[in-house]
Amino acid sequence: MKPRYYSLDVFRGATVALMIMVNNPGSWAHMFAPLKHAPWHGCTPTDLVFPFFLFAVGNAMSFVIPKLQEAGPAEFWKKVIKRTILIFAIGLFLTWFPFVKWAGDSLVFKEWVSSTNPESGIRIFGVLQRIALAYCFASIIAFYFKPKAIIWISTLILFAYWFLCMFLGGADPYSLAGWFGASYDIAVLGVPHMYKGEGVPFDPEGLMSTLPTIVQVIFGYLVGTFIRNQGEVSWIWTKVPPSKEPHFKLLAGLLVTGFILVVLGWIWSLGFPINKKIWSSSYVLYTTGLGMLTIGGMIWFIEVQGVRNALTKFFDVFGKNPLFIFVLSGILPRFVALWRIEDGVNDAGEPLYTSAFSWFYKYVCADISTIPEVGSFIYSLCFLVIMWGICYLLDKKKIYVKV
Repeated sequence: MKPRYYSLDVFRGATVALMIMVNNPGSWAHMFAPLKHAPWHGCTPTDLVFPFFLFAVGNAMSFVIPKLQEAGPAEFWKKVIKRTILIFAIGLFLTWFPFVKWAGDSLVFKEWVSSTNPESGIRIFGVLQRIALAYCFASIIAFYFKPKAIIWISTLILFAYWFLCMFLGGADPYSLAGWFGASYDIAVLGVPHMYKGEGVPFDPEGLMSTLPTIVQVIFGYLVGTFIRNQGEVSWIWTKVPPSKEPHFKLLAGLLVTGFILVVLGWIWSLGFPINKKIWSSSYVLYTTGLGMLTIGGMIWFIEVQGVRNALTKFFDVFGKNPLFIFVLSGILPRFVALWRIEDGVNDAGEPLYTSAFSWFYKYVCADISTIPEVGSFIYSLCFLVIMWGICYLLDKKKIYVKV
C-alpha cells in the first residue's frame, strides 16, 4: 500500500489557517503589508493562500480519482456533480448569510437585487464557488485523460487564456479597465451580483478568470499522484527506471520542478504579469512552483527528518475539517454582528453600535500597542485560536464534516 504523507495534511491545514487569518483582521485599514493582497500586479504572501488551497484540492483528488476510475463513470459523475453543486451552494449561502442586515434601528432582508439600488445585490461568485467550478472541470480532465494528455491540456488552457486576454482586451489588456473578462461577467452575472471592491464592477472570482484555476487544481493532482508514487515518474514518462531511494527522487523532483516553474512563471510575467485578480497564467506557474517547493520542504522536515511537534499538530487539525471551518469562520462574525452593543453616541447624540468581536478588537487588541497593525494582527491570531479550538474538539470526537 502506498503511504499517505502526513505533510500533505499539514500543508492543507496551514493553507486553511492562513485563509482564515487574512480574511479576519481586526481592521481592514490596519494590516501588515504581507497580509494584504497586491493592489494589482505582483504577489504578496497573502496572494499565495488561495492558489495553495486549490493546489491542495488537487492533491486530495489524487487519492480519490483512482477509486472513482475503478468504480466507473456513473459513480464518478454522481459524486463530482453532487460535490460541485453542494460547494457552490454553500458558497452562495455564505455570501448571502445572515440574510438580514441592520438599517438604522431595524433588521431588513438582504434582497437578491436591491429595490432601492438596482446595481446592488447578492454576489453570485466567491471563493467557494470558484473552488467548486475548478474542482469540477479538473476532476473531469483527471478522470478521462492520462497524465501526458493532462499536461498538454493544461498547457493549452494556460496559453489559450493568455491569447484571450491579449486579443479580446483593451489597449492595456492586463489592466483593470482593459481586462476582457469583466464585460463577460457583467453580461452573464449582471452588475448587481458582482464584486465592486475595485470601485467598478469587477469580480476577481468571475467566470473568465476561473479558467486558469482549473490548471491550478490539475497541477495539484499531478503533484499528488507523483507523491503517492513516491517520486516515480514512470506513470508519465515510461522509460524512467524505478529508484531505490524514493525520498531522494521525490524531493529532487518536487524541488527541481518547483524551481523551474517559479522561473518560468517569472519569465512569462515579463509579457503576462503575475496577477491574482485576473489569475494570469504566469501566476499559475509561479504559485504552483512555490507550492511544490513548500511541500518539498515539508516532506523533508516531516517525513524524512520525522518532525512531529505542536506546530504540525496545530495545522493538522485544520486540515481535518477544512471546508467546515472555513465556512464557520465566515458565518460566525456575521452572526455575532446581529447582536449589537451600544458604543457611545455620534455628534447628534444618537447611539452608536458595535458587535462583540469589534468591541473586543477596539478595547482589547487595539490597546495592546500604539502600532495599529499590531492590534489588528493580534485580533486575527485570537480569532484563529478560536477556530483551532473548534477544530481540535471535532478532531478529538472524530467528527469530520465531508461534502
